[in-house]
Amino acid sequence: MEIKPNGSQPSRKGPAEYFTGTVRVDPLFEAPDPARVVGASVTFEPGARTAWHTHPLGQTLIVVSGCGRAQRWGGPVEEIRPGDVIWFAPGEKHWHGAAPTTAMTHIAIQEKLNGKTVDWMEQVSDEQYAA
Repeated sequence: MEIKPNGSQPSRKGPAEYFTGTVRVDPLFEAPDPARVVGASVTFEPGARTAWHTHPLGQTLIVVSGCGRAQRWGGPVEEIRPGDVIWFAPGEKHWHGAAPTTAMTHIAIQEKLNGKTVDWMEQVSDEQYAA
């Protein structure tokens, strides 16, 4: 058993190459080998969002506060709220973030494949975000 005390893992800013706006990433867990699961709490200030990206083994998001948006490539922008659980299939191009006037926090859970959890792509344009 391993207990990670609250506050023992430092928060970090979401890097500008992968996020638009102000984003804070709070690591929660990274299971040791042979397990592959990784989880973080991610807080997006109003209007903040990820770039387009995929996950080799998929991703689960659990919205815990605020109001947000998510979109998969070719689909509509959808509103996400506390209690919503969102699944992105392996390789599904998508983005997620806060609503324009409301912050949003979600728990992000994904698995590593050959040490990698995400493939980052281009930024989400203001036009795509507003759609």
